[in-house]
Amino acid sequence: MRQIFLDTETTGLDPKQGHRVVEVAGVEMFNRRLTGKHFHRYLNPEREMDARAQEIHGLSDDFLADKPKFREIAQEFLEFVSGSELVIHNAPFDVSFLDSELGLVGMPQIRNHCPNVVDTLALAKELHPGKRNNLDALCERYGVNHSKRTLHGALLDAELLAEVYLAMTRGQETLVIELDGAGPAGGEAFTFERMLVVLRASEAELAAHHALLEEIDKASRGGCIWKSAPAA
Repeated sequence: MRQIFLDTETTGLDPKQGHRVVEVAGVEMFNRRLTGKHFHRYLNPEREMDARAQEIHGLSDDFLADKPKFREIAQEFLEFVSGSELVIHNAPFDVSFLDSELGLVGMPQIRNHCPNVVDTLALAKELHPGKRNNLDALCERYGVNHSKRTLHGALLDAELLAEVYLAMTRGQETLVIELDGAGPAGGEAFTFERMLVVLRASEAELAAHHALLEEIDKASRGGCIWKSAPAA
């Protein structure tokens, strides 16, 4: 599977108020391995930067003045991301800005080019309810080095997100089934990426398990249904 880990920086919080993208970056991953390919552009937003936004990412009007406008890089950007699964932290925010930028140049919304979008913020909230789940917190939780992240930056944040995503979804690759050539009858043959190892219980473990069931059965006055279950 081809995935693009994507991030944007903007002039403010709401594209409906005329805010624009000032930086966009994506890093490519194929079958859970980074390929080394990336896309990164600073953009002239054709408007002034909000002070609060500049505090977050450090990009000034002067720095962006000679950078290309989104319409100048739109086709190159779409060629890089098209057909991939986009992985974005707080995806609704970035998608709304990308859709706004694409709309300004008369192009279809981003999901027309990348139908699948994964929101890692929503995923993190499912895995860690009630905890901080911003990118810094996730880096700390999963042991990802984010010491260089003194300010928000689209390329660095996309790279960190890729590492965090791999840590958040670790183990899923053992259950992934891939197409691997044609089957004997002309169909598709399926192979597991990794073999699952089954560890049988030892005699001591079986004895301890049996003793525990006896205790449960006694405490429940014969109501332990596991005693009658067939052995695996």
